[in-house]
Amino acid sequence: MNRHWTQADIPDLSQKVAVITGANGGLGLATACALAGKGATVILACRSERKASAALERLLQDFPAAKAHTLPLDNASLESVLRFADRFRRQYDRLDILVNNAGVMAVPRALTADRFEMQFRVNHLAHFALTSMLWT
Repeated sequence: MNRHWTQADIPDLSQKVAVITGANGGLGLATACALAGKGATVILACRSERKASAALERLLQDFPAAKAHTLPLDNASLESVLRFADRFRRQYDRLDILVNNAGVMAVPRALTADRFEMQFRVNHLAHFALTSMLWT
């Protein structure tokens, strides 16, 4: 048996709400499209509002009836993570799927505004904080 899992294996998600961080391209956008294609309400959480809008437009080209929205999220900023979680909770009554996809790789050493090393802040601390805030 050499059966591979595909998008066709995703069940109906029409009653589900999903957040995908870093959904402006790559795996994040592909995930957003796959979930939206199965009926989920999808929130594209992206640092760049311009890139988020372009990703949303692309998603809607493939899935015109999709329930998809953007919300700004910069994982390099704890303040941005707090704002995102607050906005999300005000707009949605639940979260069914969270895909912590956003990340940076091999960036020059730099500190964030809250004095954490950039890659550690973006790839680890932000996901932990976001998950914790959305879970409660």
